[in-house]
Amino acid sequence: MEVRIIQISARICSSNHFVVFLREFAMITLFALWLPILLSAVAVFVVSSIIHMGLQYHKNDFIGLPDEKGVRDALRGFNIPPGNYHFPHAGSMKEYGTPEFAEKCKAGPNGFFTVLPNSVPGMGQQLASWFLYSLVVGVFAAYVGRLTLAPGSEYLIVARVTGTVAFCGYSLALLQNSIWYKRGWSGTLKSMFDGLVYALLTGGFFGWLWPGVA
Repeated sequence: MEVRIIQISARICSSNHFVVFLREFAMITLFALWLPILLSAVAVFVVSSIIHMGLQYHKNDFIGLPDEKGVRDALRGFNIPPGNYHFPHAGSMKEYGTPEFAEKCKAGPNGFFTVLPNSVPGMGQQLASWFLYSLVVGVFAAYVGRLTLAPGSEYLIVARVTGTVAFCGYSLALLQNSIWYKRGWSGTLKSMFDGLVYALLTGGFFGWLWPGVA
């Protein structure tokens, strides 16, 4: 079944009256946008590799401990299982508000950390997951684009709509890391800048490969 939607636009004529134009067109299917979804994900994958391995402005996002060996030796004896940890930890909001917990925070140290499995780190799984994530962002950009844009829409309009969706997918949620988990704002803002680059690439491919009028 062919789905058709009505595009409504308005223009002010010289007599200060609105003239409404109605145009009917076939809605673009999500499958028809597979190529910009795929190519934008490939482009993001390549550019992100250049950013992290070539430009390296993220190299100071995480820094080493003053006595890494001593800290690791001390923690090893506890055999902490992989997971996310917060210290000092309050088991409830009631405990969080007690004077005893406040004293723990004042005495320090305080922090969040993630414990990983004891194994040689590899990048294969992370790289595959990153590429899949870029595909998912592309799918959402395509979904919003097909609901709002007609076949044959101008390049800049398509790029703005799909690029905005991609920016939301790549960047906006990163703010929560600094708001709630105290990650340094420098690293968060640099990652958001990366997301802007990825969004521009995504919008560019969608604008270039957007289906024309049949």
